[in-house]
Amino acid sequence: MLLRLWTVALVLAAFAGAVVDVKSRVDCYPEPGASQGACESRGCVWTPTGSDAPIGTPFCYYPRESGFKVQEQNIGHIQLTSGFANPYGNNYSPLDLAYSLNGKTILVTIGNSDRYVPPVGLPKGPSMSSETLNFVPGTIPGTDFFSFKVVRQSTGAVLWDTSIGGMQFADKFIQIATYLPTKNLFGFGDHVHKKLKHDLTRYTEWPMFARDIGPDSGSALSTQNLYGVHPFYLMVEGDGKTHGVLILNSNAQEVVTAPGPHLVYRTIGGRLDIAFFPGPTPEEVIQQYLQHIGRPFLPAYWALGYQLCRWGYQNLDEMKTVIQRNQAAGIPLDVPYADIDYMNHYEDFTEGGDWAGFPAYANELHQNGLHLIVIFDPAIEADYGSFQRAIDQGASFIEWDTDAQVPRQIQDQYPMAKNTKVMLGNVWPDRNTGFPDFLDTTDKTNNWWANEFSTFHQILPFDGMWIDMNEPSNFDTGTYSSVGSNLDASKLSCPISGPDATLDNPPYPTQAVFLHDGEHLSSKTLCMLGKTARRTMNFYDTKNLYGWSEARATYLALPKTTGRRGAIISRSTFISSGRYGGHWLGDNTARWEDLQTSVIGAMEFNFFGIPYVGSDICGFNGVSNEELCLRWHQMGAFHSFSRDHNTQGAPAQDPAVWPSVANAARIALNFRYYYLPYLYSLHYSASRYGHTVVRPLFFEFPHDSETLAISEQFMWGSGLMIAPALYQGMTSVHAYFPSATWYSLQPNNYGKVISAGFNDVPSPHDSLTPVFVRGGNILPRQANNQTTTDSRKNPLELLVALQPNGGASTGELYYDAGDDLLPNDNIENHARHHWTFTFTYSVGGGVLTGQCEKCANTVSVPTLDTIEVIGYPQAPNFDDFRLDGAKVLLNKSQSSWSGNRLIFTASRLINLQQRTQSSGTPKFTLSWTNM
Repeated sequence: MLLRLWTVALVLAAFAGAVVDVKSRVDCYPEPGASQGACESRGCVWTPTGSDAPIGTPFCYYPRESGFKVQEQNIGHIQLTSGFANPYGNNYSPLDLAYSLNGKTILVTIGNSDRYVPPVGLPKGPSMSSETLNFVPGTIPGTDFFSFKVVRQSTGAVLWDTSIGGMQFADKFIQIATYLPTKNLFGFGDHVHKKLKHDLTRYTEWPMFARDIGPDSGSALSTQNLYGVHPFYLMVEGDGKTHGVLILNSNAQEVVTAPGPHLVYRTIGGRLDIAFFPGPTPEEVIQQYLQHIGRPFLPAYWALGYQLCRWGYQNLDEMKTVIQRNQAAGIPLDVPYADIDYMNHYEDFTEGGDWAGFPAYANELHQNGLHLIVIFDPAIEADYGSFQRAIDQGASFIEWDTDAQVPRQIQDQYPMAKNTKVMLGNVWPDRNTGFPDFLDTTDKTNNWWANEFSTFHQILPFDGMWIDMNEPSNFDTGTYSSVGSNLDASKLSCPISGPDATLDNPPYPTQAVFLHDGEHLSSKTLCMLGKTARRTMNFYDTKNLYGWSEARATYLALPKTTGRRGAIISRSTFISSGRYGGHWLGDNTARWEDLQTSVIGAMEFNFFGIPYVGSDICGFNGVSNEELCLRWHQMGAFHSFSRDHNTQGAPAQDPAVWPSVANAARIALNFRYYYLPYLYSLHYSASRYGHTVVRPLFFEFPHDSETLAISEQFMWGSGLMIAPALYQGMTSVHAYFPSATWYSLQPNNYGKVISAGFNDVPSPHDSLTPVFVRGGNILPRQANNQTTTDSRKNPLELLVALQPNGGASTGELYYDAGDDLLPNDNIENHARHHWTFTFTYSVGGGVLTGQCEKCANTVSVPTLDTIEVIGYPQAPNFDDFRLDGAKVLLNKSQSSWSGNRLIFTASRLINLQQRTQSSGTPKFTLSWTNM
């Protein structure tokens, strides 16, 4: 049968004859070593290209007459039969394809019912949209090979078109390719992207395989996979409408972005569960995506404060010194961190001798209104109490498949693990470690994990968890070709030949391996033949879920541990990780290039449903410098997760090291703290409705083609635009202003209207980074102090940015207890204040209205005392301000109108708490007349 298929493929290739355009090829020999003979033996076409061809054009490619043919077709289900040989195994034949609607989302599943499916429990809520997509089955033109299209009904735009050919589906090699409607492609991760929009003038292969490897922003192009896996993208169509696509699969995989424009997706296991989201706006795409995968968690209010960390504190006293000098420099600070230094021999749930006073210091931090986050790694040393309690409580660890595979020269050293199949590796602890199986199909592993946190919390009262090394990472993983050969007495080694090597050495190990000479899928991690999910699944299939599963277990443990809402950040992430925690962009380097790519990374993780994200400010690896650290603080103050962190052995880089950095950080962070009610409201809206927090300009202006190329500016919601200085020696930023009204919030030109188009805006070292409020928005704010604990005691304010054309300005405020738990993890039932505001201006005066969608008596909310309106063109009559018709006595010494800036204040101007307690819908109307 296989020989017959190869023959058919060869005949078809010869019959095809025609050379596929160099911009539309699907690589038939993606591994190294392609040659004409090897190519043609696969039934594919070999055509070398000239120097004018796009970079990366494959010489060996599938003929368009390739893929599968229809065996049986019904509405919603098509059965396919293989029509072209697969070079990496026998294709499934028959192969099932099913399609359906979930609200307005199209779901397409390719793969039979016996195929592995990631056990991530996505909610898959039905989407809402004004647009409809249609699934259109068909054939590759001129052939009887199956293809399908996804078409936007309103415009006829073809969003997917698999008639490019090349479809394959074997046990360990699956491939699908599609034409794309435009080159406006965004997303896919976790990678370093030097530009937000993908470069589809060339062929670029992007592996997706969770890996302990830091971002290489210094290279002109680095395609290596980083810590997480996110096979999701957005595309802006020619008319500005936007759609999104998710390919749910947790095996090692890759995507090729190519100049057709087209893309090629490959994976080596599982099946393809593809979801198409119709938008039609970018923000609606993300809402539909998060309705499908789950909306992000709501961090505690304090977790939006500034955070300070380093690896390499020699002892607790050094940590205290760093914290104290930054507080003395007036740096707002909410969260000190401790890296693995605090542990006893790097064992989780322990503290070392030089940190004996750590619990008392944690209590001191709490007394001063601060919070503490400490690091935990998943690997548990196999010879101390935590491991023994896991065994006693029936927790599960990743295990060898058979007893014969267990390396006794390692296992027998550990009485606790001696009679188990636990796969022992090596991470930070002195001796071998086991890796908890967080996919345990019982609750025993999660319960043990939560109990360890809870027990340790009684010693060290931390407030949040930082989980690291959870790709999972293993040091110095070796290989062997036969049992007993080349085995280190302490190191984990994995089989790469023989009957046990089918998972560790698959036919096509993906670009995640080919990018690194001499490596394997198991390099720096565990053996692919490991068993997970209580031995019901293979690590080969679930490796990319490890960080996701640990984040979920830790999220479940947090309320049992502290009884409060906090924050979790995880290095490795997967689809829907944002439900359980945030992410930092990994072990970056103190380079200008890393500062630049961190802007892009934060926007992309908002695409992926992880809005609580940021980079290591000043850079983790290497030696930072004064100017770089200054500019990074100016930018990093606008990322939700805002933390300075650096590596062991490097010079200190906290803001207080340099007076100029301390000054710039103080200015930037004071602005951040001032507008934290707005930032927190954005996070609340993200958790409740699935919005982004940090977003690119094209999310707000998708019909402005110029915004599609903007990678170095970003928005907070729809109201604030930030244009940071990201290059050495800059004194101004060449920023783009889409067609709207933009008011500067920089002190030197506060309230100035910036014209549309490109403008050079000043970016001094000793002032606020360029930030602008968009007309038509109302932003809540609150006077800042050095901690959020103190800031939340201050009265609230509103900044109103006027619409010059007479349109209304709108905004909202979410306010809650800050760190209380969500009942049953349901944000709809959470006690909160949610006020919506509307402001209108006329020649006669101004009117500000507020209405509370939900106001809980149990939540104490400060009074609203100050309102500022910028763009206000007339002098108001300060003696004629009325609240619900009753005259208001303003504090005239703090009320003024100058040019276009109106600001007025009164003690307890609007008592929001009192209105909550009144009958009916809490609301107010504040009005005034003009002179």
